[in-house]
Amino acid sequence: MTYNTQQMKDAIVAKLRLNYGCTQQQASDGEMMKACAMVLRDIMAEHGVQSREKAAREGKRKVHYLSLEFLMGRSLMKNAYNLGVIEPLKEAIQELGFRPADIFDIEPDAGLGNGGLGRLAACYLDSLTTLEIPASGYSICYELGIFRQRIVDGQQVELPDDWKSLGDAWLMPKPQEAEEVHFGGTVRTRWDNGHLMVVHEDYQTVLAIPCDMAIAGFHTDHVNTLRLWDAKSPKPIDMQLFRQGEYLKAGEERAMADVISKILYPEDNHYEGKSLRLKQQYFFVSATVQSITRQHIEVYGTLTNFHEKNVIQINDTHPALVIPELMRILVDDAGLSWDEAWHITTHCVAYTNHTVLAEALECWPQRLFEQLLPRVWQILQEIAHRWQARVEETFHDPAKTAKMAIIWDGGVRMANLCIAGGMAVNGVSALHSDILRHDVFRDACAMEPEKFKNVTNGVDHRRWLSQINPGLHGLICDLTGSDGYLTEPLQLRRLDDFADDSAVLQQLSAIKQSNKRTFAEWARRQQGVKLNPHAIFDVQVKRLHEYKRQLLNVLHIIYLYQQLQDDPDMDMVPHTFLFGAKAAPGYAVAKRIIQLINSLACQIARDPVCRDRLQVVFMENYCVSMAEMLIPASEVSQQISTAGKEASGTGNMKFMMNGALTVGTLDGANVEMHQVLGDENMFLFGLHADEAARLQRTYNPRLLYERDPMLRRVLEMLKTGVNGVSYEDIYQRLLQEDTYLLLADFPAYCAAEQRMVQTYGQSDVWNRMSLHNIARSGIFAADRAVAEYAEQIWHVPYKK
Repeated sequence: MTYNTQQMKDAIVAKLRLNYGCTQQQASDGEMMKACAMVLRDIMAEHGVQSREKAAREGKRKVHYLSLEFLMGRSLMKNAYNLGVIEPLKEAIQELGFRPADIFDIEPDAGLGNGGLGRLAACYLDSLTTLEIPASGYSICYELGIFRQRIVDGQQVELPDDWKSLGDAWLMPKPQEAEEVHFGGTVRTRWDNGHLMVVHEDYQTVLAIPCDMAIAGFHTDHVNTLRLWDAKSPKPIDMQLFRQGEYLKAGEERAMADVISKILYPEDNHYEGKSLRLKQQYFFVSATVQSITRQHIEVYGTLTNFHEKNVIQINDTHPALVIPELMRILVDDAGLSWDEAWHITTHCVAYTNHTVLAEALECWPQRLFEQLLPRVWQILQEIAHRWQARVEETFHDPAKTAKMAIIWDGGVRMANLCIAGGMAVNGVSALHSDILRHDVFRDACAMEPEKFKNVTNGVDHRRWLSQINPGLHGLICDLTGSDGYLTEPLQLRRLDDFADDSAVLQQLSAIKQSNKRTFAEWARRQQGVKLNPHAIFDVQVKRLHEYKRQLLNVLHIIYLYQQLQDDPDMDMVPHTFLFGAKAAPGYAVAKRIIQLINSLACQIARDPVCRDRLQVVFMENYCVSMAEMLIPASEVSQQISTAGKEASGTGNMKFMMNGALTVGTLDGANVEMHQVLGDENMFLFGLHADEAARLQRTYNPRLLYERDPMLRRVLEMLKTGVNGVSYEDIYQRLLQEDTYLLLADFPAYCAAEQRMVQTYGQSDVWNRMSLHNIARSGIFAADRAVAEYAEQIWHVPYKK
């Protein structure tokens, strides 16, 4: 059904009256936003019913995408855009006496993720739905999500992010489909006529209440679902204790259940934090697998064909417990033999690895499993025993056995569990997958080479190009003659034909300049900062981690600052460096780097020599909605991670689609960007992954410091102080460790930045490079990535 403006108005007014007891004259902006969301939710709910009925009739295999993060951002404009009702919705809001921009802006970001992992999951849901693949996403309905960042005296302060105050308008609670999740207790087993009988008793029960969020596809009536699990205790408050005045104790069990879905990534540098994280992971996995198997039995009456009708995609190791939990249900509840259950499990579970960093390849203390998940622990032991026997039989090498073991030295290794129990293991860029095959999981790949695959990440190009950059979208449609690239992103390649058209290049430049002015005004309103729209907008926005090397960027800025001090009259293209990043609350070094960036920003802002020439700005509380404003305005994309450390990156793709030029290393998906762009359309520098690996064996950063006076002077400023604050701790860390090779890459990085600035002064050359970046970005669309999953791993049909 298509909606005109009057129909949309009538539907919104009805929601205001029925749900909020008010007229449009009495409604607040928040009530208007929620009423609009409910109207779209109703449209999607009807489409969702039809989609599920169609999938059931056709008996299609369903994809279940499990991720501890889904960084959805705002949904009102996105859903309206995908449903094709964005214009009537805007007009209806206007005619009801509200400003559409205010209503869209008041919606909070659904911050159910920390960075690229969660944003990728959100992009994939959009593409799964657009390609009409029956699918559901699963995660936790975090009450607070990722924290809201404030910068106080230059330092990060974490505040609660109550996204559900308005964002719950998208949620449809379904308490009738709640699942029980059991923690602790004891397990008794006995054999009866060749069948293992298991009794789990004295456990604590937590209810998992599903809250469904409908996902609309683009130009399709197909709708999928993101199911978010909310944790509740089934027990009421203990009135006996309450009457006795023990108020806190009376509600203790309810509070312990509620905390499971309270916040994303609780600190795990203590036992209680590790326990809560493991509870979160098992809670969401157990509820999900119970829900999936229950629905399957309702249709087919058996689980013996479960793998033929379902595929479970694990997004990183967080949902790895799906493997023993599915085994538990198949063996304990369905009564299948171990071999039958293992065949089903290993033919429906697939694992996407997102990192080569050892600390992110989760390993949990054995005693946590013994205490919290006693039956799962028994199943894990059996899986580990059988896997270890296979490894020993294959290699006869104790070192390889130790490395590939699932349970070893008191720890449970989740990545090894995923490899043992999955039908496929994929990396997320060509370089990353190569590193997995030949380094991180080399022995497992030698044992089962057919299991290892690559699917390079992609982003939702409709959101990250056409929706956030309407000026560029209009130019693309004018040049290509249609908006066909929205469903066939490779059509963007036609833009290459206009690389020598000066009028087109001028239009492209004008669009970028307009976006810069728009962002400058937005930044002034949001943060009170005054940006020069005629300066280079040089941007590094991403999660703050040492391997992403925001600190390398800072060292270069100090170098530029010192040059200006030496020669205040030097010729310099105005240069604005924009940072946006959140550091994990317990990551002390990352938080110090944020403080350093802000100290440097303050010192430069106070120096009259730098005025209108050099500026550093740290954008507070970087999130999806900020990215949607910033990326279209960005001219330089900093993708400078240590080669071999970034699995893929997706920010690099979003910047490329919007015409920003990359200064970067050959790391992650930068490698594939280079393959389509060549040296001439990006600014590469630094060690390659193999060179970085070799250098690590003999690396001595102090020698570089002693040999290079320019580098030495930059580092000395850290020690002596930036804006009155000494950063000797960072200075010493670089000289003694420099784990991520900042000093080794520093000269090459400075040279790359200099090449970039020189090219920026040649407007035709710069705009031509920008056009080529846009033209060749179609390969990095999420639609392509999801289609590859469908063909290579899931073996499901999709709309072509």
